[in-house]
Amino acid sequence: MSSKFFLMALATFFSFAQVVIEANSWWSLGMNNPVQMSEVYIIGAQPLCSQLAGLSQGQKKLCHLYQDHMQYIGEGAKTGIKECQYQFRHRRWNCSTVDNTSVFGRVMQIGSRETAFTYAVSAAGVVNAMSRACREGELSTCGCSRAARPKDLPRDWLWGGCGDNIDYGYRFAKEFVDARERERIYAKGSYESARILMNLHNNEAGRRTVYNLADVACKCHGVSGSCSLKTCWLQLADFRKVGDALKEKYDSAAAMRLNSRGKLVQVNSRFNSPTTQDLVYIDPSPDYCVRNESTGSLGTQGRLCNKTSEGMDGCELMCCGRGYDQFKTVQTERCHCKFHWCCYVKCKKCTEIVDQFVCK
Repeated sequence: MSSKFFLMALATFFSFAQVVIEANSWWSLGMNNPVQMSEVYIIGAQPLCSQLAGLSQGQKKLCHLYQDHMQYIGEGAKTGIKECQYQFRHRRWNCSTVDNTSVFGRVMQIGSRETAFTYAVSAAGVVNAMSRACREGELSTCGCSRAARPKDLPRDWLWGGCGDNIDYGYRFAKEFVDARERERIYAKGSYESARILMNLHNNEAGRRTVYNLADVACKCHGVSGSCSLKTCWLQLADFRKVGDALKEKYDSAAAMRLNSRGKLVQVNSRFNSPTTQDLVYIDPSPDYCVRNESTGSLGTQGRLCNKTSEGMDGCELMCCGRGYDQFKTVQTERCHCKFHWCCYVKCKKCTEIVDQFVCK
């Protein structure tokens, strides 16, 4: 009897430990974190890595080896979080963060398409931040881009300048972000192994989106702006463009399942198989209408909605049929702006009373 009790207790402990492990994430580097405090960020100071919550063992080793990179990992995480919140600002799930090292709460323990987007956009944010840090000379192990000259660039245009080092950003982001998934081992065919495959796929989709959207930028040289000569280099796309592209991938994400060989395959085989740039998910999305502690859903009660919209931001869909309350609020804006020579703009302040609608 005692041995049976011991085994049950042991199983409970490992179950609890798994929840704790899943509750921590490197995404917390994008929140209020010591890595973003200049007085803590000292090269060679071992306490830095020990103060960073949410890192796996592999990520801690990389932290010790590349401490000057950690600030930009944090910036990348922050960029991804902000872009997620922008893209989902009119959705029932709006990428809300919670006050712990999981950042997004229990909702990320579900292999939904929202989770797929979050993994992709955060991995993309790291590529973006690392590539730019290299170009700006902030890191000791990389510099300007060494990308080959595009074949279609006109012969009389110079290929040079200091481009964003996307190759380095991609490689380091892959090594750091994927470390957590690659160091975990689960039984073949288990749900946990499916989640690892899903996470790795979506991480790669985010990185490739940044890589593929990078383009050539050029600057003119010549007398009186004649542009008789051009210097060109490789430049990252604006991250909003990356977010828009990933949002489109979210809308067309592929539902997947594990096959007998432990590989992810599409649930509906009639559709084309997802590419490495597509998002994939293994669980249906939870009901984001009402607050649910077990799924991590915060619900839509108290959310602003648009009475005249028929889209997801409209009161009918946002409030899930529960109805909404109306109230009036005073808004102040700059108005009647005039340019004065030289050189400033002077505006007046205008106030108006507007109707706002909030989900019940």
